[in-house]
Amino acid sequence: MTDTPPPTLPTLAQATRVWARIGLLSFGGPAGQIALMHRELVEQRRWIGERRFLQALNFCALLPGPEAQQLATYLGWLMHGPRGGLVAGLLFILPGAAVMLALSVLFATLGTLPAVAALFAGLKCAVLVMVLQALVRLAGRALHGPLAWCLAGAAFAALFLLALPFPLVVAVAALAGLLAPAGLNRSAATADDGPPELIDAVLAAEPARAARLAAGARRAGLLALLLWLLPVALLLAAGPAAFADIAVFFSKMAVVTVGGAYAVLAYVAQDAVRLHGWLTAQEMLAGLGLAESTPGPLILVLQFVGFLAGARAAAGPGGVAGGMLGSLLVLWVTFAPCFAFVFLGAPWIERLQNSARLSGALAGVTAAVVGVIANLALWFGLRVLFRAVRPAGIGPLSLELPVWSSLDGPAVLLVGLAAACLFGLRLGVVACLLVAALAGLALAWAGLPV
Repeated sequence: MTDTPPPTLPTLAQATRVWARIGLLSFGGPAGQIALMHRELVEQRRWIGERRFLQALNFCALLPGPEAQQLATYLGWLMHGPRGGLVAGLLFILPGAAVMLALSVLFATLGTLPAVAALFAGLKCAVLVMVLQALVRLAGRALHGPLAWCLAGAAFAALFLLALPFPLVVAVAALAGLLAPAGLNRSAATADDGPPELIDAVLAAEPARAARLAAGARRAGLLALLLWLLPVALLLAAGPAAFADIAVFFSKMAVVTVGGAYAVLAYVAQDAVRLHGWLTAQEMLAGLGLAESTPGPLILVLQFVGFLAGARAAAGPGGVAGGMLGSLLVLWVTFAPCFAFVFLGAPWIERLQNSARLSGALAGVTAAVVGVIANLALWFGLRVLFRAVRPAGIGPLSLELPVWSSLDGPAVLLVGLAAACLFGLRLGVVACLLVAALAGLALAWAGLPV
C-alpha cells in the first residue's frame, strides 16, 4: 500500500486570488469583513480550522488598529509566512484606499456644489444611525455583569462630562480588567474542532514549520517597525511642520486605539477636529460615510482626514497634491504598525490566549469602548440634528448642549429614514447609504435646506 502524500497548502498565487476577492468584497465594517473571511477560508475552502480562526481573531482583538485587517495578515502569514501576511494585509487595504483617495479629491474639489453637498448630507445622517447600530450590537456582546456596565458608564462620563483624553480612559479600563478579571471574563465557548483542517494537517505533518514561521515573523515585524518609524523621524528632523504633525498624531493613534474602528473615530473626533482643526465635525461625518461605502477597513476614514489636513496645509494650487501626500502618509503610519504588531505577536498567540488577566484587560477595554461609542454617537448626533451647539461648563464638568431652536428638520427626516432602513427593513450598509444620499438629493431638489 502506497504512503499517503503529505498535505499541501494552496500556492501563494492561489491564495492571492482569494485575498483579492476578500479585499474587493469587504463591505459592511469589521463584523461583515470577519464573516466574509470565515465563509471563504473556514466554511468553503477549509484552509483554516474553526478553533484556529477564533484564536487568531481573539489575538487580533487585543491589538490596536483594525482587527479584520490584522486577522487577514495573521492568516496569510500562517499559510505562507511573511510574504503571505503582507499580501493578505495589503489586498485588504488597497482597493478601498484607492476608492477613498478618489472620493477625497471629489469632496475637496466639488464638495461645495449644492448637489454634492446634498448627497453628503444624506450620508452623514445615515452614518449617525450606523454608529447607533454599532453601539447596540457591541453593548449586547460586551456588557455582561455590573463591572462591565460600570466601566462603560464611567468611560462615557469621562469623555462627555470631563473631556478626559481617550488613551487615559482606555488605559484605566484595561487596568481594571487586569486587576479584576473574574468580574469581566465570561466562560469561553469551546469550538468543536471536528477533523483537522488543511493548515492543522500541514503543521502536524511538518513540526519544524511553526519554528520557521516564528523566526520569519520576528524578522518581518522588526522590519515593519523600522519602515514605520523612519519616515516619521525624517519628517520630524527636516520635514514640513504640518506633515510632521500628521505623522506623529496618526502614529500615536496607531498605538493607543484598542477597541476597533469606532474607538479610533472617537479619538480622531476628539483631537483632529477639536485640537488640530484639520476638519470640521460635519466633514468627519461625511468622511465616515465615504468609508462606510467603500471596501476595506472602516478606519480608511483616517485617510480622508489626512487628505484634508494635507490639502489645507499646502493650500492654493498645491492643495490636491498636498492632500494626496497627507493621505498616503496617514495610510503608511496607520497600517505599517499593524503588520509589525501581528508579525511580532503571532508566535506567542497561545500564551496570550491562556492568560486570564490579559483576557480580563481586553474585556475591560471592550466594555469601556461601549461608553466611547455612546459618547461618539451623542457628539455626532448633536451636530447632525442641530445647526448650533453651545458649551455648558458647570464646575469641573465640560459638556455641550443643543440650541433647541436650531433643530434641523430635514436632518431629522433623513435620520429617521436611515433608521427605518437599518433597523426596520434591515438593509445592508451600502444600500442604506445609497438611500440616504439619494433622499438628501431629493430634499435639496424640493427646496429644503440640507
